[in-house]
Parts: sequence; C-alpha cells; structure tokens
Amino acid sequence: MTITLAANSISGALSGQTVPLLGWEISDSTALIIAAIIHAVLLFHVFALCPFFLIWLERKGSGRIQDRLGPTRVGGKFGWLQSLADGIKLIQKEDLCPPVADKMLFNSAPYIVCLASFAAFTMLPFSHGWVAVSADCGLFILLAILSLEVFGIIMAGYSSGSKWSLFGGMREAAQMVSYEIPLAIGALIPVLSAGSLNLGEIGDMQAGGFGNWFIFRDPFTFVAFFVFFIVATAGCKRAPFDLAEAESELVGGFHTEYSGMRWSFFFMGEYASMFAVCGIASILFLGGWHTGLPFIDGPLQDLRAQGAASGEFFAPGYLANVLGAGVFISKAALFVFVQIWVRWTLPRLRIDQVITTCLKYLLPISCVLFLGAAVWPLVFMFSKGITTSPIHSPLGERVAAGHVTTIEGSTDSQLSPSAPAEDVPASDGPVDGPADEAASKAVPNKSDAVAKPVAMTSFAPETR
Repeated sequence: MTITLAANSISGALSGQTVPLLGWEISDSTALIIAAIIHAVLLFHVFALCPFFLIWLERKGSGRIQDRLGPTRVGGKFGWLQSLADGIKLIQKEDLCPPVADKMLFNSAPYIVCLASFAAFTMLPFSHGWVAVSADCGLFILLAILSLEVFGIIMAGYSSGSKWSLFGGMREAAQMVSYEIPLAIGALIPVLSAGSLNLGEIGDMQAGGFGNWFIFRDPFTFVAFFVFFIVATAGCKRAPFDLAEAESELVGGFHTEYSGMRWSFFFMGEYASMFAVCGIASILFLGGWHTGLPFIDGPLQDLRAQGAASGEFFAPGYLANVLGAGVFISKAALFVFVQIWVRWTLPRLRIDQVITTCLKYLLPISCVLFLGAAVWPLVFMFSKGITTSPIHSPLGERVAAGHVTTIEGSTDSQLSPSAPAEDVPASDGPVDGPADEAASKAVPNKSDAVAKPVAMTSFAPETR
C-alpha cells in the first residue's frame, strides 16, 4: 500500500489537487517529494539488503555442502553480520588501477553492472501494487534492463589491459548473446496464457489456488519453467556456466584487475541479478505473491480491495501486501538457494559445451515449448467441441471466436461495414421507383452477406 499511496500522490500532484495522506491534506509539490522519497528508500533498502543476505546464504550453504559450519564468528552463532564485516573490509582496501588500463572505462564498468541490476528492481512487483514502475510492457523492459549488464562486463575485460580479463569478457559476450534468445522465449510462454506483459497483472491472474499457477496450466508451460530457470542461471554467470570468471583458467576472469569496492560492485550486481531472475520465475510460473491456498489468498485479496477503495492508508490492506511480499521473497530466495546448491555441486562446463547446450538443446526446446503452449488451448477446445477456453487462454478464446464467426457467418451488424450512411436514404415509409433500387443495392440480402469466411478459415471447413 505504501507504493500505491505514493502513486496516488503523484497522480494527484500532476492533476493539481491536494492529496489525502493519513488523514491530512497535502499540496501537490509535497506529494511529489514524499512519493519520490518513498520509492528511493524502499528500492535502496531492497537492493542493499538483498546482496548482503544472499552472500551470507551462499557462505552458509556452501559450508554445509562441504561439511563445514560456514561463518560463525561475526553476529552470533550463525554469523548474521558476516556480510557487513566483509563490506567494511572491502571499503578499507586499496583501490588499484593498472597503468595500462583505460581509466575511464575501467572505473565506470563496475557501476554499469551494478546499476543495471539495480534498475531491474524498479520493474519487479513484490506484491499487489508494490512496484516502482508499473508498465504494460514491464516484462519486456525488465529483460532489456538485465541484458545491459553484459556491456559493463565487456568494458571491464577490454579496459583492464590483461589478456585474462579480455578472454573473460569475450566469453561473457558469447554466452549472453546465445542465452538471451531462449530466455526471452521462455518468458513469453506464460504470456500466452496471461495475454499481458505487465508483471503485476500476470501475478494477479494466478490467484485462487495452485491450479491457477501457470506452471500447472499445461505440460508445455511446466517444462518451460525448468528451461527458463536453467537459462536464467546461465545469464547470471553462475556455475556450471561461470565461464566469464573461471578461476582455474582465467585467474579471476573479467574482474582480475579489480580490488576494493569496485570489485564488490560486480558481486553485488551478480547477486541482485540472481534475485531478479528468480523473482521473474516466481511471478511468471509460481503465482508471485500468492500462496496458492484459497483460504489464505481470498481474505488477503479482500483486504487489498478494501484498501484500494478507501484511497487512504488502510492498515489491514497494508498488512496483506506485507504478507504477499514475504511470500514472494521466500519463493525467490528458495530459487536462489537452488542456484547456490547447483554452484557448489556441479563442475564447470567448457566453453564449447556451454554454447552447444544453448544452441543445440535449449534453443530448439524453447521454440517447441512456445509452439506447443500456443497450440495446446486450440487443440483442447476443438477436441472437446467447445468455444470458450476452459483454461482462460486469451489466445484460445480469440481463435475460438474466429472459429465461430467462420462457421456461423457475419452478424447483422457486420453486413456492410464499408457502406457509408448517406448511401441508404432515411425514410419512415416504403420507397418507390429508382430510390427503391438504390436502397436495395446499398443494403444487400443477409444470404449474400453470410458468406465468405475471411478470418481463421484454416481452422474449419467451408459450411456452404
């Protein structure tokens, strides 16, 4: 509800009106300032805390996998403050720049990587209405923002003046160009069921139970989730796809020459990207902020609706969004843990194996899944002889409407859409003589208008 109130403040400010906030009337300029502060504070805290928590999670997870305890000395028994101690250490380290490096590119590359990951959080909804920028093509923009990270990595490898860094940057360029295609195709498969690129709308469509989650919509979407997760893991440069770093081959990869805080920015961007792609997967396939339990999601939906209708701060509705955000973060954190598990379990692939896996397996599989997800609702409807998609697929219902139009013909309102109104003389009584002939030409018989099937003729045989 906080971001919803901020959005209401902005809309009221743009219209030149006072806006109610917690029972007070505030001016338009004050509303804009408050909305900007709320957005900035929320996004900064989410982005800042996300890498700290994920770094701690990876250190503890890798320790358990290797039969160790992990960090235990800072922040109590479980080492909760280990990431904070690491950050303080990195701040105190010397920031070095190689003499042969291109200083402008070398210094700006870490910030490009970090900002690309940070910008992705502006398009990621954490709960109903809890998104900084709600766009109709939000999924497309989010994938485009995440793809900008590769520019910073290439700049870091090229400007370092080291062959190891250059090799790492070129590897990352080849890998990202290859894996961006199946990543986009895999993300579009749930869009066929949702009929929207707005991540908030996609998440809201999956309310009501596990059966409404897109992963269970059809067998093609079920398989697409695993393909998308594998491709997203490769896009985050995580093992077994971490060829851009490859310590055993390239010393440190593209960030070999970096130290101090600039070195940490690369890893902050990496962990932020991991959370972003896992959040996208949870929204597209696993209901986003919905628990999948109707007796929980139903009351939460009612509380959100009451808060939206009130237009002011509504504590139960705010609490419902807090719980939804907790569910969303838990799902994303679970997928991040799976990526950590894979990173400390499987060996690194060779460069030829990584590219072959994408171009010979993942790319064709994603294309087949996309085609299957598009055809599935059509085959299901035509085999059952029904005209409404039981799985609520917008694509299926549009094709079904065209199928009915093909069989039954045009309706009365579609008899002569191109005929201008002045061609038909307006008269209350019968028209005699030449005017009658003109009227008969302007308005054809219904039997002549029934007709030629124009739309979707390939889905049904001719009826006449």
